[in-house]
Amino acid sequence: MNGGKAELTNIGPKETRKRLFMGVAMLTLGVVLAVVFGHADVSRGWYAALFLPFWIGALALSQARKKT
Repeated sequence: MNGGKAELTNIGPKETRKRLFMGVAMLTLGVVLAVVFGHADVSRGWYAALFLPFWIGALALSQARKKT
């Protein structure tokens, strides 16, 4: 039996870079929108819209890191 941890990847380096870029871009968008919402004094309901870019960004970074 193999005592080491087998590394299974299902995306290549090009797709990993693409997901890393998308993750950073979406997290940046989320931060920018949060600052804009804060300065524009929008109602609390609008802050729920920030869930989407932060969720997509975190998911993309996780996929890039794990290469899945």
